[in-house]
Amino acid sequence: MQVMVIGGGISGLTMALSLHQIGVPVRVYEAAREVAPLGVGINIQPNAVRELTELGLGQDLAALGTATQALSFFNKHGQLVWTEKRGREAGFDWPQYSIHRGKLQVMLTEATRARLGSANLRTGHVFESFEQRGDKVVARLRDRRNGDAVIEDEADILVGADGIHSAVRHQLYPQEGEPQFAQQILWRAAIDTAPFLGGATMAVAGHFHQRVIAYPIGPGTKPGTLLTNWIAQMTVPDRAPPREDWSRKVPKERFFDAFKDWRYDWLDMPALIEATDEIFEFPLVDRNPIDRWSFGRVTLIGDAAHPTQPTGSQAGSQAIVDARILTGELLRQTDPVAALAHYDATRRPPMNDVTLRNRNFGPEAALQLAEERAPQGFVDIDDVIPRAEMEEISSSFQKIAGLDPKLLNERASFVPSRA
Repeated sequence: MQVMVIGGGISGLTMALSLHQIGVPVRVYEAAREVAPLGVGINIQPNAVRELTELGLGQDLAALGTATQALSFFNKHGQLVWTEKRGREAGFDWPQYSIHRGKLQVMLTEATRARLGSANLRTGHVFESFEQRGDKVVARLRDRRNGDAVIEDEADILVGADGIHSAVRHQLYPQEGEPQFAQQILWRAAIDTAPFLGGATMAVAGHFHQRVIAYPIGPGTKPGTLLTNWIAQMTVPDRAPPREDWSRKVPKERFFDAFKDWRYDWLDMPALIEATDEIFEFPLVDRNPIDRWSFGRVTLIGDAAHPTQPTGSQAGSQAIVDARILTGELLRQTDPVAALAHYDATRRPPMNDVTLRNRNFGPEAALQLAEERAPQGFVDIDDVIPRAEMEEISSSFQKIAGLDPKLLNERASFVPSRA
């Protein structure tokens, strides 16, 4: 069996490494000419850390990221609404890592080239279309490194891992149109700061229409500092949505006034913004869930399959899990078409659920409740949101996202070891 993967991002490279792990030949086609360490912070949840560890990348991941120990929610006044343990502190056998997205991308790229060979990671190739011919899939691609020459490649299976603007998905759903804009903009950056909230906490403050997020993603360049990812996010009902881009730089004046008073004893947001040289902007977008990912010998994974809003730190992690589940199906079933169909039937429903939950603020729904019930602040959060209600918000999302410690720790591997 030969597999072709379209897209060399987190999902596509995890797919390639996983197929290599089980001895299946695979070629990856990536549109970008060169792999650049773009982006800022991303969280890799324990379910995805387990998968990368079983790929032999656990030590590399640990060296690049910060093992997050807690997630804390605050209202817009900086009062603590809810905190919960994360990673090993929460009982998982694997940590949660906060890491620079670009460093994660480079790590996966280097591992892919080392294991598969550079000839099987083909950059500068833009996917144009596919055609299923009997028991094969033929893809047409434009080779940007050779005068945009059009080439064809053939495989038994084609996996679309080409992101929220997936050209593979577009061929399957040509009338779908652009991603759905949630009328919110995120401004993001990473900067060295002094540790806050113990140095291993992800903090979210505010409410649905305006909030800040900050968490460390690795050691800083100066002694005693941490590289801290920060996000300022707010509703912008009158602004047209630009096409999201990890490298769209904007001046801080575009949003600074909206956050100039967000100073807490644990974080000074305006000072953080002022000290940052490079700030990136992109819109909050997703796509509506679809009722099918697999079509014969073609399927979708990652953001090509279920592009979600980043609430709950799920997108990258679920993309990794997608690749592992699909690999497991291909290992267990002799008929690749049946394997793709079973992957679709079992994986798509929970991921569609996550997409819809994220539109409703996901696990951060407690912040909106605090804003609606106590906009001026509170003396005791239990008088505002009973603890049982808070626990239900957290546990219901964790369960559907595959983050129950007992279930994750005890389940069999998606991709059994060949040792």
